[in-house]
Amino acid sequence: MKSGLSFLIAALRCEIDELEQLSRTSDLVGTIGRLVHALQRERGLANVLLASGGTRFAAEHRAQVAVCVEFEDAVRQGFDQLEADAGSIGNGTRLFSRIAWVLPGLDALPDLRQRIDAIGMPPAEATSAFVKLVAGLLAVVFEAADGATDPEISRLLVAMFNFMQGKEFAGQERACGAAAFTSGRNESARQQQWLHLIESQERCFQVFVEFSSAQLGEQWLASQPPARVAELERMRRIACAAPAGVALDPELSRTWFDCCSQRIDAMKTVEESLAAELRERCDAKTAHARAELQTHEDLLAELRKETGSESAAFFDVIAPESAAAPAAIGTGTGTSYGRQLERSILELVQEQSQRLQAMSDELDTVRATLNERKLVERAKGLLMAHRRLSEEEAHKMLRQTAMSQNRRVVDVAESVLSMAEYLPIGKQN
Repeated sequence: MKSGLSFLIAALRCEIDELEQLSRTSDLVGTIGRLVHALQRERGLANVLLASGGTRFAAEHRAQVAVCVEFEDAVRQGFDQLEADAGSIGNGTRLFSRIAWVLPGLDALPDLRQRIDAIGMPPAEATSAFVKLVAGLLAVVFEAADGATDPEISRLLVAMFNFMQGKEFAGQERACGAAAFTSGRNESARQQQWLHLIESQERCFQVFVEFSSAQLGEQWLASQPPARVAELERMRRIACAAPAGVALDPELSRTWFDCCSQRIDAMKTVEESLAAELRERCDAKTAHARAELQTHEDLLAELRKETGSESAAFFDVIAPESAAAPAAIGTGTGTSYGRQLERSILELVQEQSQRLQAMSDELDTVRATLNERKLVERAKGLLMAHRRLSEEEAHKMLRQTAMSQNRRVVDVAESVLSMAEYLPIGKQN
């Protein structure tokens, strides 16, 4: 019969498989990040192109499309690799459902680009299309974070998701401002959307700082020099502080776009560092687990050689170290050496059990942040279905209710969901 050590070895092999899968998933997250960054820039260029009637950024837009196509191919290859490893993915149902949803969006990009090149759609419609696609890609990242089984890697994936989400809001702000400045006017609805995007960015970056390493947090602060922040705030005030309908200088569209692009490019550097740290953490943990596995396998072979079995002294009391212990081991008798070895094995099993429990507790803490986002998203969906609100309006309602009642947004979301059964059935999706 197999011993506890044999199953401890089996557990380590499973852990190594999970870590290797996490490494592949983390690589995919990094690849998705590069595609999202490219799409964000394409979206901004498309907005200026459409708002100017095709007179601005035409060449830049064509060049950016070629960059995006290259990253699209890399993401598709990553999806294919995940599908080949489907049996080893713990949350494969949700993850593959997200991928299945986003692939038609990638397939529809050529048609969207043709309409943009032909100046055949308004900027707001093009922005909405890109926002929907990027949201789908970020949903894949979210599921990757939610399915992580190692707490340290899970924390980094949560940091990655929130940083990418904050960067996406920054990209939407760039597109929003580009359309406003290029058209020469700003509207009340656009101003409200703009302010919502600013607030959403800050919320995401706060979560990123909480879950990332101190080194990444410092890099993030260093990537936003005061002069650049001051210029961004100046441009924001020009467009958002002025009364709605006040004319804007179209010549500022290039200044705004470049200012935002410098900021987002700096974010991309931080994002790449985060992706590199993810990979390094996965590799280090895998190497440690492999070394531990080799030690355990050597120990199992030694136990079989000394005792002829894999038994462990489960009910023995492990005595404190004394002068007699080394003497017993040094006698050369198989029994004395074997019993000491058995006790060492039992200690290993106990340590492994304690380590896994500690990992489980920490993982629960990390996933609480992801679960809060799920609650807020579900509550927004319910409000959108029953109150006929946009996503932005639903989020604004939750936020304003939380402020007026001095509660957290997630607590308000839970209250909304608890009332779901009392809402008219006919209006539900």
